[in-house]
Amino acid sequence: MPLEAKRFGLSAGFPLWLKFTGGVSLAGSAFLFFRSYADNTFLSPLVRIQRDREQQVVSTGVYGFVRHPMYLGAILMFFGAPLLLGSWYGLLATLALTALLMVRILGEEEMLARELEGYREYTQKVRYRLFPGIW
Repeated sequence: MPLEAKRFGLSAGFPLWLKFTGGVSLAGSAFLFFRSYADNTFLSPLVRIQRDREQQVVSTGVYGFVRHPMYLGAILMFFGAPLLLGSWYGLLATLALTALLMVRILGEEEMLARELEGYREYTQKVRYRLFPGIW
């Protein structure tokens, strides 16, 4: 994105308010990443059940807000960086990465509902996967 937007100037400049929005999005992303790891000691980049650590459902902190706050943080980062840098191509990549994460979430939730005790009840308590009020 820096090469595309800055070095080669392939994208037209973004207005300041969009760049500011990108910065705020990156700050929100950092917050969600930090809180996800702090609130859920079972968090792992791999989709797995940690039976050796007696994994349990975490429903407090940011996990009381959406079921996948780390993925929401990633999406905010995917959007924030190209907005801050002024990259149209980066925004196109963001759409593809967001779609891939949404597919991953569907598979992950299927496995969690099948293998992690209490996860089905958690999905009734925290209704939204990523975007409150939407999905």
